Amino acid sequence: MSYYKYHMFFCTNQRDEGEDCCANFNARAMRDFAKAKSKELGIAGAGGVRVNLAGCLGRCAEGPVVVVYPQEVWYTYIDEEDIEEIMQEHLLHDRTVERLLLPVKAG
Repeated sequence: MSYYKYHMFFCTNQRDEGEDCCANFNARAMRDFAKAKSKELGIAGAGGVRVNLAGCLGRCAEGPVVVVYPQEVWYTYIDEEDIEEIMQEHLLHDRTVERLLLPVKAG
């Protein structure tokens, strides 16, 4: 059994000179919003959700990117409403938010 039920990893990578990157989409502020929202919803902490910063997750061109573990579900987002929808649907109700999914890439 895991210490946390879910981990949300927000890519906050900053690339040089205008290259596509999650930092260009206010990723750190979206992570801060998710962290505060998890506390507000009462799901933060042991047995619940851990909201984390991540370096490059390798999908910046598709960004911004947040991945939810342990299910390994990759999402993109535009704003706080999208983040809240991911939290409400995925983290609270175990339902994938289909409209925000990033396609799975074969390695």
